[in-house]
Parts: sequence; C-alpha cells; structure tokens
Amino acid sequence: MSRDPQKPRDPQKQSRQVPRPAQIFELLKFKKPTWSATERRLQSALTIADLRVIAKRRTPRAAFDYTDGAAEQELSLTRARQAFEDVEFIPSILRPAADVDTSSIILGGPSALPFAIAPTGFTRLMHTQGELAGASAAGAAGIPFTLSTLGTTSIENVKAANPEGRNWFQLYVMRNREISYGLVERAAAAGFDTLQFTVDTPVAGARLRDKRNGFSIPPALTVGTILNAIPRPWWWWDFLTTPKLEFASLSTTGGTVGELLDAAMDPTISYADLEIIRSTWPGKIVIKGVQNVEDAQKLAKVGVDGIILSNHGGRQLDRAPIPFHLLPAVAREVGKDVEIGIDTGIMNGADIVASIALGARFTMIGRAYLYGLMAGGRRGVDRTIQILSTELVRTMKLLGVSSLDELTPKHVTQLERLTPRAR
Repeated sequence: MSRDPQKPRDPQKQSRQVPRPAQIFELLKFKKPTWSATERRLQSALTIADLRVIAKRRTPRAAFDYTDGAAEQELSLTRARQAFEDVEFIPSILRPAADVDTSSIILGGPSALPFAIAPTGFTRLMHTQGELAGASAAGAAGIPFTLSTLGTTSIENVKAANPEGRNWFQLYVMRNREISYGLVERAAAAGFDTLQFTVDTPVAGARLRDKRNGFSIPPALTVGTILNAIPRPWWWWDFLTTPKLEFASLSTTGGTVGELLDAAMDPTISYADLEIIRSTWPGKIVIKGVQNVEDAQKLAKVGVDGIILSNHGGRQLDRAPIPFHLLPAVAREVGKDVEIGIDTGIMNGADIVASIALGARFTMIGRAYLYGLMAGGRRGVDRTIQILSTELVRTMKLLGVSSLDELTPKHVTQLERLTPRAR
C-alpha cells in the first residue's frame, strides 16, 4: 500500500536505504599489526599505573617489591601520592595554548622536559639493561639521568650510553670517605655536570617487604623464588645469561639491602663533609633529602646550587613530611636563592605540572621509570617518558598555559586531608 501524499511524514521516522558495498568498505579500516610483543605490551599501557601492572606480571616478586615498596607501614609513600591526588587545578579560559614549550634550564643546563630520572640502586635487578636503558632513554628525550652510588653500571659506562646528554651522580658519603671521594673524582672526570649529595640515609629504613621476601644482593635461589620464577622464565633467563649483578662502584655486594646500607653509610655525616665535597666537585651541587624549611634555609645560606625535597620515596623514615606539602613554604623562603627539585609519589604528568606551579624548578621520577624498565627495558623507559610528557602537555593546554614559566600557584589548590593539630 502506497503512502498518502497528503499525509505529513513522521519527523521521528528515519529514511533508510540498502547500503552500497563501497560504503561498507569505507568503514573497514584495519590497523597495521604490531609484530613485536614488547611493543604491543607497551602501547597498551596508557598510564604509569598500567606500566606497573605489566611490571608486576613480568618481574619476580622480590625484585618488584623492592621497587614498589617503602619503609614500615609505607605511610610516607601513600601520603605523598595522596597529596598529588588532592590537587585541584584552576584553568584559565580563552587563552590559546596550541603550542606548548616544556623546555627548561635546570641547574645551568637545558632539559627538554621539567623532570629528570632519579637515582635508583640495584637497577639491573629490575631488568638486565638497567642504567644503560635509563641513560640512553634520557639522552634521547633530552632530560638528565642520575646514576646512584648503589648503581649496577659504572660511571664510565653510563657516560658511554649517554655521551651527549646530561648525566648527574648521586653520592652517599660512606664510612670509608676515600671511596666516596674517589667516586666524586671519577664522575667529574667523566663529565657528569651535577652531584646530588643525599643526606637522608644515615641508616637503612625498615623495608619490611624485602625482609619478608628474604631479598638479598645478589638474589638467592630458594624454594619460594624458584616457584615464583616459573611464570617468569624470561626474567631468569636474562639474569642468568648476562654479567653478574653487582655494584659498579662498591666492592661489597653480599647480604640483605639493609645490611649493605648499614655497613656502608655513616650516620655522622655533617656540614663538614659537604664542604669537603664542594671543594673537590667542579660542577653544580644539590642536596637531596631536605624535609623541612629550616634545613632549606641553612643550605641556601651556605650557597648550594639546589635542594631536592624528598623523603627518599618513603623508603627511609615512615611518617616523614610530604615533599609536595612542604614545597610552597620552601619556595617562598628560598626559591630565589636555590633551585628546588622534588620527588616521591610522582606518577602522572599532572603531578609534575602541579609541582612546577608551586615553585619547583624540576622533579625526579624513580618508580615510574623503573616500572617502565621492568615492563620493557629501554623501550619501556621510552614509554614512561612518552606517557608523562603527553600528560604534562595536555594538562598545560587545559590550564591555558604555553610555557612552564606561566605556571604559578594560582593554578593549583592543595586540598586538605591531613592537617596538623594545634599544639
């Protein structure tokens, strides 16, 4: 029966037609396959949390927990991460930010992004490429890489992996001072431009995950580790077929992490040690592990180049101050005199944006870098940097800022969760 031409068409009713084959083929767009399993794995990770999931799946428990864990009840780490989640951004509207400049001058040198790779110990434990992956990825991205005193790659080999980039050295002053002074001389001779003197580790923190796992350097084979290795044969194959895991800068390698730290570190370090190190180091010097305003002021008066607000990733004193909460006060007091860095809890490019807005010149990424390393070696570190960079740029565009210098405290509100009671 034909439709009455006088009857109006129902406006809710759509007209239909039989689709032509050409229309269907226009919709069929096949994605080019990725043949590399590593690349497929890494491209599926959209956040640092995603990389952590992959890292946990691919790494033996003792090695993963050493990276992921913190001291005692892990309150310092939990609170540091919560502080970044308790951020409210205040964007500006009708401010074009089509092109964003993320570059910065950090401690006298250029950096393409406002973050550096933090010093991490035992790095080849997480993946056999270790510091070489971190240094080469940092060089490719145009950001600084920091080698730890407890690193598993030598100063000279890190320089070879990142010959044109910026290399920093993190120093523990040990009981045997001559070892520490020798490392300073080697780093200077290799062209490292910045020294991070770490002051928050007079003794080892109580890292309970490591104790429960019986974690030691080098890893010991037990019934538990063998059972845990069964679903991760690739890690053990790499571990057993590559050079022995040992410290590149220290001769002592046997024992638990706590035993090694307690044997090497000296709880009597003081400003006198700082003066000796300054007299032998030709580059910039930064004090890492500052946790109150008074110490920041004193360090500014003695003329250091920078300080890093840090509670060592929550791995030393549990219930330590939250670096991100401390940042605004320190920036007000000494921000004109020294460059301020910050670490602990940074898992997103937005965390970096908030830190820069509140007065930090740069941030350090530790666990985020190691999650990428465990997930895919060098390519995993590249993916970490890519994720953080993408989040950083997107956050800046949404705030309506085109450069890091435009970020100010007006862009950030720190929401209160833990507030001190009146004394």
